[in-house]
Amino acid sequence: MKKSILFFTFFLLLGNGLSFGQTLFRTSVGEISFYSRTPALDIEALNKKAGAILNASTRELAIQMKITDFQFPNKLMQEHFNENYLESERYPTAKFSGKIKEEIDLSKPGTHPVTAGGNLTIHGVTKPVTVKGSIVVTATELKINFTFKVRTEDHQIKIPTLVFYKIAEVIEVSGKLNLVK
Repeated sequence: MKKSILFFTFFLLLGNGLSFGQTLFRTSVGEISFYSRTPALDIEALNKKAGAILNASTRELAIQMKITDFQFPNKLMQEHFNENYLESERYPTAKFSGKIKEEIDLSKPGTHPVTAGGNLTIHGVTKPVTVKGSIVVTATELKINFTFKVRTEDHQIKIPTLVFYKIAEVIEVSGKLNLVK
């Protein structure tokens, strides 16, 4: 846990101190949610404490969050999620690091469809992902919205046979990040 937090903090500090004309946008209150739909049960949770940083010059993007910051409507679900499935004591964070593929000018207002390619780490397992979304550029911020799917087995998240019908094999992940300079 300490290594990943230190890495992310270092990345943020590096961006602050050594940007050399690069424009960095960031947030510490990004929203990441997930949704699991099955015939037996729908499960959703929201994390409002995701940290993110985007280098507008290079289009590099990093997002990180603590797993325990996901809030569920039911405390028992939250407990099972952290203890049994994501093992948040052992794997406390999830992170994405990648780059926006499109050559867009993030200094000009407008809405831009984007695709980011990079690595997603959940449950200690890193996998390459491609994420589609949009960036709305305003005079003061970048609003990033995205949705993508994650297969539980890709990240070695074990679902006991007893509750397999209640938890989807493919989870929909969505995000809203309002990044400022």
